[in-house]
Amino acid sequence: MKQVFIPNTVLSFSNVQEFVLIAGPCQVESLEHSVDMCGSINEIAQQYHLPFVYKSSYDKANRTSINSQRGLGLEQSLKIFDYIKKEFNVPVITDVHEPSQCEEVSSVVDILQIPAFLCRQTDLLTASAKTNKPVMIKKGQFLAPWDMKNVITKVESTGNKNILITERGVSFGYNTLVTDMRSLPELTKTGYPVVMDATHSVQQPGGQGTSS
Repeated sequence: MKQVFIPNTVLSFSNVQEFVLIAGPCQVESLEHSVDMCGSINEIAQQYHLPFVYKSSYDKANRTSINSQRGLGLEQSLKIFDYIKKEFNVPVITDVHEPSQCEEVSSVVDILQIPAFLCRQTDLLTASAKTNKPVMIKKGQFLAPWDMKNVITKVESTGNKNILITERGVSFGYNTLVTDMRSLPELTKTGYPVVMDATHSVQQPGGQGTSS
């Protein structure tokens, strides 16, 4: 069973070791908001002795509506991520949307996340992998768990074996996701650590018309 180590930290992921918490606000809103959120979550994690990775997005590029808030953008958010890492001594993960973003993002964050809607984009997968940072791939809600083997192979083709696989629900009819718990043992057959997205896996995409 593979173990994924986060560079420059003592943190690692494995399907046979302790629980790791990945948490944070959906998008970067401001330095003050990020500090407040990371500080609060970090206090809870320390109270329960949980390894903690801070997650937030500099750009939510797949929002339902054109009018939805997307975040502060790459330049401002990377400065905030850098501050968060130094202030709280926690690893940071964020999602990338284009191959051209990967190298710059990897200069600050510890884990690159591939959004579910982009999980089969070959150029994005290989560009993120070539940074040599761990890559967390969210399984698209349109894929069966065994379909992730082909996705994983794209990342492995670069020589990067630091891969995390995330279950985030499967489409069920219209505007509904369900969590098929049978997916978890199927994903572990890849040999890589499996992450459970407990929030997105139960949402109703577009369920409010202009938002989930």
